[in-house]
Amino acid sequence: MAAPSRLLSSNGAGWAMAGPAVGLMTLFIVVPFLLAFVLSFTNQRLVSPNPTQWVGTENFRNLLSVGVIPLEPLRDEATYEIKKDDKGEVQYPATRAFTRNNPDHPYYDGMRDWFSVTLGSTRYAVVAHDVIFMKALVNTLLFVIVVAPAQGGLALLLALLINQRLPGINLFRAIYFMPVVVSIVVVSLLWRLIYAGDDGMLNNILGALTFGAVRPIDWLGTPSTALWSITAMSIWQAVGFHMVIWLSGLQTISPSLYEAADIEGAGKWQVFRYVTWPGLRNTAVLILIVITIQAFGLFAQVDVMTAGGPVDSTQTVVYQAIQRGYGKQDIAGGSTISVVLFALVLCVSLIQRYLTRGSNR
Repeated sequence: MAAPSRLLSSNGAGWAMAGPAVGLMTLFIVVPFLLAFVLSFTNQRLVSPNPTQWVGTENFRNLLSVGVIPLEPLRDEATYEIKKDDKGEVQYPATRAFTRNNPDHPYYDGMRDWFSVTLGSTRYAVVAHDVIFMKALVNTLLFVIVVAPAQGGLALLLALLINQRLPGINLFRAIYFMPVVVSIVVVSLLWRLIYAGDDGMLNNILGALTFGAVRPIDWLGTPSTALWSITAMSIWQAVGFHMVIWLSGLQTISPSLYEAADIEGAGKWQVFRYVTWPGLRNTAVLILIVITIQAFGLFAQVDVMTAGGPVDSTQTVVYQAIQRGYGKQDIAGGSTISVVLFALVLCVSLIQRYLTRGSNR
């Protein structure tokens, strides 16, 4: 019998070493996702005496259904003038007339008010079956849109600053990277104390700098500031990780290119634009995708600092999936949110890859 070729032997050794990792990834990532995909089409609950039933796409319809109801002002039957309340504001019919047992508008049945926009004399009421999930989806997208460029840009700036041969530069590298190695739960607890509304460090600093002109703000207890407070903390916490990736990309750029630019008399901005940035394009694609995926997974900060409040202003998609799957024991609902999140992240990643496809040319 002929001895196996070197190619087969090499492949066998490679698969033998990769086998445990592939097996664990299949067991803890692939299988749970496939199970979640199947359960999203059922009414499965964590603990229930009722048998599991196949409901098709009902869970997705209840989760994603959104409608717009145009509402005309109420008018007096005799004079046909627009009715106004005691404050002088125009009165409109309640959306309940469209969303509660209305045979003329069956699509809106069971929906709730989300928000409204007034254009001219017409008010457009936006309604949804699952208002909390819609708020979570918007919050997550806002978080991604802000964190991706801000964290990536700040990390690049820090990488440029520490990519120098100066005494003690390693100390600064360690300081900038330190928040990354600290548990996100510990970081969230510390920042919750910093953001405290009564005697938090941030309010004390602002009060001291402005001689008391700035009154204490409940950063995590106010709907208008809670999400942005978590966003600022998240940018600070993970910027060191992406700084290291940028730094590795900077160190792959040939020093001869900088020497040539210096000989040509190029300024700092020209060096960055024509030498540094072209050499970092592949790194930029990697960092953009990594930050985006991490941002879509926002959970620990919200769970520790606000628990989704106040008034659902910090709800996120992952937080909703866990709350429904385990908090409310609605495994089918949590699985549906997980599948929607997977599809959303996949689409965003493919769009990013398409927009940055020229970086590999």
